[in-house]
Amino acid sequence: MNYIEAPDEYESDETSLFLAGGITNCPDWQKEVADKLMELSLVVFNPRRGVYPGDSGHEEKQINWEFKYLHKASAISFWFPKETLNPITLFELGSWLNSDTKLFIGLHPDYEKKNNVIIQTKLVRPEIQIVFSLEELTNQIKDWEISKY
Repeated sequence: MNYIEAPDEYESDETSLFLAGGITNCPDWQKEVADKLMELSLVVFNPRRGVYPGDSGHEEKQINWEFKYLHKASAISFWFPKETLNPITLFELGSWLNSDTKLFIGLHPDYEKKNNVIIQTKLVRPEIQIVFSLEELTNQIKDWEISKY
């Protein structure tokens, strides 16, 4: 796995995965997922920075980085932790449901808007199998990556 963390840049066109989901006020689930994907030949784009500078200029840079790598990624993995509603992640999911991009969606069983995400996804992309643990989410990603060979 090749791991790219915001704000680092990456220009190759290898198969890649963007880790979309909660960052603020929730556990570092991105690290857990990345650790489980280590053996894959995949580029992982992680928007969670080790250290996030708090000034407003960095917010725009962060949003631009996420936009760029969401569009560059071969697939997007969404995780909705229970600790927050994740309004930006919901916005991003709504945008990407109307695309042909490969999507993986995981919800913590106690995520407050779980039913909304399930129903909306089923209406737009009924082929997506939503899962309820990080283990199931990473297994879906592994199966997808392995099936390409």
